[in-house]
Amino acid sequence: QAQLVESGGGLVQAGGSLRLSCAASGRAFGYYNMAWFRQAPGKEREAVAAVSWSGGRVYYAEAVKGRFTISRDRVDHTVYLQMSNLQPEDTAVYYCAAKRDDGDYDRGASYDYWGQGTQVTVSS
Repeated sequence: QAQLVESGGGLVQAGGSLRLSCAASGRAFGYYNMAWFRQAPGKEREAVAAVSWSGGRVYYAEAVKGRFTISRDRVDHTVYLQMSNLQPEDTAVYYCAAKRDDGDYDRGASYDYWGQGTQVTVSS
């Protein structure tokens, strides 16, 4: 059974940092493209960052460029999202997602597997 489990969310003050982790199991996720999405209350889900299966290509939403870094450990099947200089507008539930198809990293409908999400709350 394919499974993605996120961890690392929490409450942080504006300007602070958090690192999210996504542990993947049940598939050869080393060959999957991985991404982080987020959804704030009353808003649509949006792509935050993505990394190709090889790690050679990355995508970042404009809102997080220069503050967030996505990385992956293909051996441990874990994907990370290092978030720095967090702002209240970053408050959301963050989801990990995986897919085999390449490209369209920011299109949520193209992903095959999703985690349950982890809450990130940034206070001002």
